[in-house]
Amino acid sequence: MDKIEIRGGSKLEGEVTISGAKNAALPLMAAAILVDGITEFDNIPDLVDIKSIKALLEDLGAVCRGQGATLSIDASAITKLEAEYDLVRKMRASVLVLGPLVARFGSARVSLPGGCAIGARPVDMHLRGLEALGAEITVEHGYIEARAEALVGGEIYFDLPTVTGTENLMMAAVLARGQSVLRNCAREPEVVALAQALNTMGADVSGAGTAVITINGVEKLHPAAVSVIPDRIEAGTFMVAAAATHGDVLVKECRPDHMGGIISKLKQTGCSVEVIPEGVRVCSTGEIQSTDFKTLPYPGFPTDMQAQFMVLMAVARKNSVIHETIFENRFMHVNELQRMGADISISGNYAMIRGVEALSGAPVMASDLRASASLIIAGLIARGTTRINRVYHLDRGYDAIEKKFSALGADIQRI
Repeated sequence: MDKIEIRGGSKLEGEVTISGAKNAALPLMAAAILVDGITEFDNIPDLVDIKSIKALLEDLGAVCRGQGATLSIDASAITKLEAEYDLVRKMRASVLVLGPLVARFGSARVSLPGGCAIGARPVDMHLRGLEALGAEITVEHGYIEARAEALVGGEIYFDLPTVTGTENLMMAAVLARGQSVLRNCAREPEVVALAQALNTMGADVSGAGTAVITINGVEKLHPAAVSVIPDRIEAGTFMVAAAATHGDVLVKECRPDHMGGIISKLKQTGCSVEVIPEGVRVCSTGEIQSTDFKTLPYPGFPTDMQAQFMVLMAVARKNSVIHETIFENRFMHVNELQRMGADISISGNYAMIRGVEALSGAPVMASDLRASASLIIAGLIARGTTRINRVYHLDRGYDAIEKKFSALGADIQRI
């Protein structure tokens, strides 16, 4: 099994180009199911999760062709309406095929999803939303079965903002008869990107990026060309790494307007963050200052950046408090950071971090995707050598991360 080995102490300097966003590409690829024809994509990242949903689409009968960051999906030959357990268990986002299959074909059988063990992410809101659109839902033997002769517009209210729930039901509603209104929607940039892509395909979606999305159903969608937005979490990871190593890095091909919470918090640590036409330049200006934060749905500070920012706080000048409000199990990286000398204590969904002078290299184990990234940052600033086990999580969400860090001057290799 692959491991990442890092010899800490190098300042990151230079330029890094951000890849397409995994969390945008996955729903966009699922949306191709809605089109009786070929959907063209560019800026697709090279990730295990992308390969997983591609394999799922091919199992349904879609034809996927691509090279590098380009991909075409021809969904005109889909005949199978069952997403099997062996394919869905690898990734929770696989549930995104449910809405498009029911909308276009009137039936779907989708295994309950798997994914990272960072907390409960139930699909109840997806299912209640489909029922509001007229689908009959049964859940048995580990599978969701949904049927509808034709979906009809309806009112859907989310108890909590849910990104995949908003995306799934938005895709279902574009082919429903009449108007659908989704309330308390997720407002993430990836939701907006999906809505824009659906409109390019001929849908009538308005309000994406706000709490209320209105969808007027259309008879069918048509083929289109879609570009995947840059990955704001990958960009944030490199920005935090630049600050933690007291480096100077230009993060290119990113969207600063998608990263307000991250940029704001970095500035509070005393780091220089300059938005320029080429991207965002992050430059250390001295001692790292501590700051408190709470993870919140967009546009708040993203839970997917909590672990990386915790490493920065671990070597900050004073104490800080992190309040995790999204996932109940998202402090699993703390034990590994403690092995490296971090002074962190947990109380429920709060973490108290007392800044230390330095971390020390150690063998550690990654528990999920973002925890893996945090351990890389910890290894970059630690004294000595850090070896990270179970790095297969990284390949789910970061495109060639060790190569990008190496190009910035890090002493890092995959072994």
